[in-house]
Amino acid sequence: MSQATAIDTGNTEKWQAQDGAHHLHPFTNPNDLLQKPPRIIESARGVYLTDSDGNQLLDMMAGLWCVNMGYGQQDLVEAAHKQIQQLPYYNAFFKTSTPPAAELSALLAEVTPAHLDHAFFTSSGSEANDTVLRLVWRYWEVMGKPEKRVVISRKNAYHGSTIASSSLGGMEEMHKQGGIIPDIVHVEQPNWFAKRCELGKDLDREEFGRQAAQSIADKIEELGVDKVAAFIAEPIQGAGGVIVPPDSYWPEVKKICEHYGILLVADEVICGFGRTGEWFGTYYYDLKPDLMPIAKGLSSGYLPIGGVMVADRIMDALINQGGEFNHGYTYSGHPVCAAVAIANIKLMQRENIIQTVRDSTAPYLQKRLRELGEHPLVGEVRGVGMFGALELVRDKANYIRFDKDQGVGTICRDFCFENNLVMRAVGDAMIISPPLIVQPDEIDIFIERAWQCLDLTQKAIA
Repeated sequence: MSQATAIDTGNTEKWQAQDGAHHLHPFTNPNDLLQKPPRIIESARGVYLTDSDGNQLLDMMAGLWCVNMGYGQQDLVEAAHKQIQQLPYYNAFFKTSTPPAAELSALLAEVTPAHLDHAFFTSSGSEANDTVLRLVWRYWEVMGKPEKRVVISRKNAYHGSTIASSSLGGMEEMHKQGGIIPDIVHVEQPNWFAKRCELGKDLDREEFGRQAAQSIADKIEELGVDKVAAFIAEPIQGAGGVIVPPDSYWPEVKKICEHYGILLVADEVICGFGRTGEWFGTYYYDLKPDLMPIAKGLSSGYLPIGGVMVADRIMDALINQGGEFNHGYTYSGHPVCAAVAIANIKLMQRENIIQTVRDSTAPYLQKRLRELGEHPLVGEVRGVGMFGALELVRDKANYIRFDKDQGVGTICRDFCFENNLVMRAVGDAMIISPPLIVQPDEIDIFIERAWQCLDLTQKAIA
């Protein structure tokens, strides 16, 4: 047994040594953690994390977009405890189900749009989008059009990190390390600010929104409508940098999907469960998706669970013509995860959290967030509901961005962590996604710390 393996846990240095010796982190340069060991998060409550040295961090990312109801919700803890004692596991393969899987399916049918009556369960958003791809292809096979296999996505989109879901995403750095599967293409993302900076001239926001939507139609025409199966997109791009599309974008996208008869997939993994001030971004933008992947806020991150909500027209085809659906996971509908998800949704309903976000806390957050736009480094502030982003620029008057190799966003992120604020960097966009339970006084603390970290960043790069 190696020395590192034999180490007993109990303090920061020991945990860091074990981590460095044995833990490969996601989306991290492992050498960086050897140079500077990770911060060990030991406990959490409300919107605050506590590290192993006793420091409290204001978590304005809700973990990783997921802890919507905050940390320390006893209803969710008790739901897990009760279910794990009664039935810790069973599968859904052998014409069997469990009470939590059945109940969660019915509950999701209540809170999602009326035409989405069936749920397929997964353990994550990545698995959900793998399932989306399988469902899209299977639907068109059943409909007698197996040649319809191309799925259109957007550049810089994020739909997961498996080979299939990262292929659906449009992040080139991920494609370089894992490749991309065939029949997936990418078009313009509705990022007005990036386009404005790229062009170096004025750009009408709404006209750009229509142009970005038109790129979908152009791609369909280029490939042939007989080849195109679906278009997938988040209502608001999350990991892409909280990209809020122009108001003109989604109405045009809906028209295009209807005109060409292709499936619309609304990826609600991040936008879902109250993040926009509605149950789903689909409600916010008045969409009618054929498939709707969900995860993250489904259990507030307390246990891993995701799924795909399936439209009636797709289910009708699968039921009446599809035969066996050859797809599934060991943990599809895991009873403990499903029980926690049920408790989470019921907690949201009982506390009327969606209305509180929509009418109170989100407007306050967005108002205060705009104040950070006065900082010399901030070129654009954008956000909806409990989303937000600050775009850091070299010259805000002329829309000139920093060189990518400067890593200004990373510098700012590091200052945030040093000052007990969790704010994520996506390139030079500083993004937030706080727990839905965040209070006005906690938002005030965020604004104070964020301004301080922007000042420190400005000084560091001067």
